[in-house]
Amino acid sequence: METIKGGVTAPKGFKAAVCAAEIKYKGRTDMAMVTSDVPCECAGTFTTNVVKAACVMWDKEIVTSGRPMQAVVVNSGIANACTGKEGYDACEATAKAVEKSLGIDFSTVAVASTGVIGMQLPVDKLVNGVTAMSKSLDESIDAGTEASKAIMTTDTINKEIAVSFEIAGKKVTLGGMSKGSGMIHPNMCTMLGFLTTDLKIKKELLQETLSKVVADTFNMITVDGDTSTNDTLLIMANGLSENDEITEKGKDYDTFVDALFYVCRYLAKRMAGDGEGATKLFEAKVVNAKTEEDAKLMAKSIVGSNLSKAAIYGCDANFGRFLCAMGYSGADFDQNDVELSYVSKAGTLKVFDHGTPLSFDEEFATSILKADEVTVFVDMNEGSAEATAWGCDLTYDYVKINADYRS
Repeated sequence: METIKGGVTAPKGFKAAVCAAEIKYKGRTDMAMVTSDVPCECAGTFTTNVVKAACVMWDKEIVTSGRPMQAVVVNSGIANACTGKEGYDACEATAKAVEKSLGIDFSTVAVASTGVIGMQLPVDKLVNGVTAMSKSLDESIDAGTEASKAIMTTDTINKEIAVSFEIAGKKVTLGGMSKGSGMIHPNMCTMLGFLTTDLKIKKELLQETLSKVVADTFNMITVDGDTSTNDTLLIMANGLSENDEITEKGKDYDTFVDALFYVCRYLAKRMAGDGEGATKLFEAKVVNAKTEEDAKLMAKSIVGSNLSKAAIYGCDANFGRFLCAMGYSGADFDQNDVELSYVSKAGTLKVFDHGTPLSFDEEFATSILKADEVTVFVDMNEGSAEATAWGCDLTYDYVKINADYRS
């Protein structure tokens, strides 16, 4: 597998376009469209929040219906959540605008929105945006990059990646983009994520694979403990690499799983590190736990604790906060088996060993915690299961950003 330049337009047959539709923002692109030259097998995972945006319900129906997917239109600024029938009608109007402009069956057009909850989308601006983008669709790498920027809200950096790998002698490419900076505590995936590939694979296997990979990537990140109403991750596979269709698990399937995991983990970590107001990526790695479930519970609890996140921001080597978060996570363990260390590019420092605090150099600890990526490494010494979770530090800016989010 090789990491290559680009994102959603890297695979064969995919194009993208953007426009400034002024959905909410002025003077910046706020709509993106990604299309495939041919209909695609599709799969998706969606928010577990009972309050679901209209676009989530629209996309979920496409994925579960068995129909192909050939395009997705995304807007930023307004989430189209808690908008009733009018919100669902906006999804349909957007999809039908794609059908009118490009001849793509509207029932195969996914839509996605991100931004403020409880505001109605300006349908005329959406339709005009689709019309404009249909005339500028481009297969270039730059077009995919611009799409990844157009879907940003409070993100400070765009998030995209592409990889290539070989399936039975055929070159296959997988690309992706995501957005998410706040309201991130997924129980399915990221806030918004879109994956494209020219792989040929059976739909049922594609869905199984996506759901499996999400569990160890996007489901292991948190920024603020809030699960969005709009969480959506979609993958489109158009088969234009002309590989023999993957219909069962085996060597070729494993190659694809590895590539998908790599792409999803990369995007997930980029989102966690770009949390609203964040200054660093905060990782918790738990090893040698009794069960994988226990390891996941503890890792997510560590990075999700406000006290832990504040300690990471303040470079405070207060390991008690991390042990406390493990203790209320729901995992079963003996604290006298635990070892805890801090790890970053500045070095490694063990601060707790089998129930006993260790004397350590505070200045060295601070230097480790000042790095832009910090890991709390926990060895449970009770089994062989492990898990890793990602989050960010909690800063003053998080409150500032969310105190005036609608303005």
